Amino acid sequence: MKKFIESISNVWKIEELKNRILITLGLLLVYRFGAHVTLPGIDATQLTSLAGQTKSGIGSILDMFTGGAFSKASVFALGIMPYISASIVVQLMGIAIPYLQKLQNDGESGRKKINQITRWLTIVITLVQGPTYIYNLYRTLPSSAFLLGFNSFEFLFSSVIILVTGTIFAMWLGEKITDKGIGNGISLLIMVGILARFPQAFIQEFTTRVTNNNGGPMLLVIEIIIWLLVIVACVLLTMAIRKIPVQYARRTTSGDFEQDMMGGNRQWIPLKLNAAGVMPIIFAQAIMFIPAAVAGLSKSDASQSIVGAFSNMFGFWYNLVFATLIVVFTFFYTAITVPTNKMSDDLKRSGGFIPGIRPGVETSDFLDKVMSLITFPGSLFLALIAVFPAIIVSLMDVQQSWAMFFGGTSLIIMVGVAIDTIQQINSYLLNKHYDGLMKSGKNRKAVA
Repeated sequence: MKKFIESISNVWKIEELKNRILITLGLLLVYRFGAHVTLPGIDATQLTSLAGQTKSGIGSILDMFTGGAFSKASVFALGIMPYISASIVVQLMGIAIPYLQKLQNDGESGRKKINQITRWLTIVITLVQGPTYIYNLYRTLPSSAFLLGFNSFEFLFSSVIILVTGTIFAMWLGEKITDKGIGNGISLLIMVGILARFPQAFIQEFTTRVTNNNGGPMLLVIEIIIWLLVIVACVLLTMAIRKIPVQYARRTTSGDFEQDMMGGNRQWIPLKLNAAGVMPIIFAQAIMFIPAAVAGLSKSDASQSIVGAFSNMFGFWYNLVFATLIVVFTFFYTAITVPTNKMSDDLKRSGGFIPGIRPGVETSDFLDKVMSLITFPGSLFLALIAVFPAIIVSLMDVQQSWAMFFGGTSLIIMVGVAIDTIQQINSYLLNKHYDGLMKSGKNRKAVA
């Protein structure tokens, strides 16, 4: 513990790193403050029914990702999710649209143009989601909650503009954190929103177990131990890689004699066990809302049974279909984001090769085979973590709000963002001749 504290103190000895951390904390504080600012024209004291809507189902997920802004009818009620949706759409469109493929290969200039396209698409998506959110307020809140009048055009128009502005401002905060702060800004905004729900969820579970004598403190301790083990499992899933050895030809010249010496430099290609990250869960989660929405159009008994099955996020059939979709989307997303053909071509151009594998097509086929072999257990592990909240609710009768932190999208996002941020801080420490956060924290001697 003493060594860890020394490592933390070294962070504040680096002026640039200290300023970046302070900027990051300041911008995150602004975002959290905005999440508590209610839309003009809404009586903040009459949001009880809206809060009840977000205790389960899609409302619970949206409220978690927005840090409670959704249930507070906040100016940040849509959060950063429209930007995430736009990013996913642009990434998928890059497979089929040659212009976007060209931009992806144009380096920094292409990246800037793609970011601009993503921003404009974010505005379009927000203009669609904004009126939908206001319509949900009309259906959920009593008419007395609308200070400007129920169904008034002034409230609808002004609220949509404010929601669009709030999303754009949140997007700007995320980009500023990335440029001027530490870590990935968009991911940090999502993580902070998720963590904002943590204290309330834990207090509710503590009250249920200890105060209401439902299992006692021992069962709560067991839950915390299981939660920590799940976090360790998420870290292993995020960090696990398969190393593919690579050998480079070293060329030496002596007078008029030039000789290739094979086996000069040895490196390796890291293939991640979970190359798709959290995206398969997000895709699967979006698909899971469709059956209930379609079945809800009919009033038959069969349709109502489907609505009931797919509206219960902790039910058996919901999680069975959910896990299956995650496995399928993991293979799909890995196939479109891990370009084995390009990796093979780059390796060949740089004079590298995999021992025992011919450069070119055989290398590409070998990498594709390895990715398929490691993606299957990775997808099963990811699906297990995604449905683990339902398992813990079924086995231990955990509060649903607390169970959401035992897996799923929220936990994987938090673990991934935390690892990425720590790695960036470590790079600053190592560049200034300090050990990383997980080291002793003592000054390192510069090597001449």
